Amino acid sequence: MESQVRGGTRWKRFAVVMVPSVAATAAIGVALAQGALAASFSVSGQSFKVSADELVGTGFEQYGAIDSGYTLDGKKTAHPVAVSAFKHADITNLCQSVVTPDVPIFGSVSLILRAGGEGHDKVQADNIYIDVADLNADATFDNIDIGVAAKDAAKGPGMKGGGEQSNPYGFAQQADKATLVGVKQTAWATTAGTFKLSGLKMSLSTGSHECY
Repeated sequence: MESQVRGGTRWKRFAVVMVPSVAATAAIGVALAQGALAASFSVSGQSFKVSADELVGTGFEQYGAIDSGYTLDGKKTAHPVAVSAFKHADITNLCQSVVTPDVPIFGSVSLILRAGGEGHDKVQADNIYIDVADLNADATFDNIDIGVAAKDAAKGPGMKGGGEQSNPYGFAQQADKATLVGVKQTAWATTAGTFKLSGLKMSLSTGSHECY
């Protein structure tokens, strides 16, 4: 079965139908022993943007969750997210950007990470989860199941577990393979078993400069 999706999504309620997210962020993944994942962490007060020419992932699943964290002035907050997971992903021409506002003297400061571009191997990730708030891409799925209970989504790496705030009986979807082209997304967090970034380049600059 092949399914194609084009367009973006913005959360209004936790239970909205989710569109698949690219597990593509150049923030260095949290690598733990044997690819196991720890309990969820408190997210920072800054979301980040990610773009990629293409993501090809196997063992895909997606379900809803809540990320607890802080605003930039230290107040507690929470974000509804679509957690997208892959057992393995190959990513072409990856870019991640985050803008820190109101830095004394400098104003806004932008951090941009790039990897897997021309002349380099693709970015490779195993057992990777990304908590996404917004996505635009062209997507094709092989053998997709929509409406699975989150705890029974067996094609992907499984739910994060630990301190994750998610209903295991809630809506989820899964597929043997997902191919996303022209990816543009906003996310709050990423965790991974391994994250190999070929040709990684990081740059800092004043002002607001983002991947898209």
